[in-house]
Amino acid sequence: MSELPMPPAFRPLGRSDIAVSPIAWGMWRLADNGRSVAEATTLVHAALDAGINFLDTADIYGFNGSGGFGDAEALLGEVIASEPSLRDRMVLATKGGILPPLPYDQSGDYLRKAIDDSLRRLKVDMVDLWQIHRPDILAHPQETARVLDDAVSSGKIRTIGVSNLTVHQIAALDHFLAEKLVTTQPEISPLRIDCFENGELDQAMMLGLTPMAWSPLGGGRLAAPEAPQDIAVAAALDAVAGAQGVSRTVAAYSWLMAHPAGIVPIIGSQQPGRIAEGAQALKVRWTRQDWYAVLVAARGVPLP
Repeated sequence: MSELPMPPAFRPLGRSDIAVSPIAWGMWRLADNGRSVAEATTLVHAALDAGINFLDTADIYGFNGSGGFGDAEALLGEVIASEPSLRDRMVLATKGGILPPLPYDQSGDYLRKAIDDSLRRLKVDMVDLWQIHRPDILAHPQETARVLDDAVSSGKIRTIGVSNLTVHQIAALDHFLAEKLVTTQPEISPLRIDCFENGELDQAMMLGLTPMAWSPLGGGRLAAPEAPQDIAVAAALDAVAGAQGVSRTVAAYSWLMAHPAGIVPIIGSQQPGRIAEGAQALKVRWTRQDWYAVLVAARGVPLP
């Protein structure tokens, strides 16, 4: 049976010279439950010590509907301030462009402020990757591109990415950018396979974008599948997980990583052991037959 290539220990971030681990850690829930700086530092160490250098956050992380905007960034900033050497070990990514209670805002004035505010909360002079979080259909991509290019020129951000944009929105923004996009961050999981067939991953490969997969475990549905299709996907993953001595979670990460686009799954757990466990995905081998078995289960119908 034809085996798929193993993921590299590190890969370029898009077409940049930044080397990132093929799996990332996300901080959507970092500021939950009054987590202390010491506790957050433990989580950062868990990722870095496991070889996961790609850390992803956003200004909206921590927002609970009425307050908490910026809390995850601020907590990570306290971690970095308390142990400055950690900054050199991480590729730091954040996102912006959502303005509560309004949905999305990529106007020039707001974007400039959002970038500056993120740097202030993170207590850094530059982030390695800054991403538009969701598309503002009222913003002209040329205006957005101008602000992002200026932020790169001024040394505030090293590279630019997007999250949750359509293929056409990505193409339009990239067209106007002097500093081309390096990432796209859609929802991808064995339970959400739209990207495999709707052109998003094909575009990523064409433009040299690194796809970052948020919710790679299907929002927790893979852990306790209930719907018949979810159960079928879990069983297909378990077949590989059991044979190679890893968890279903690790198998799910590795299934995404086997795609030629170089998908980087974002671990959402805020438990040190679960973060470190994710690094085992680099050791899982997939055959085409096993990989397609998961895809067929996710599709719910046979391949043509």
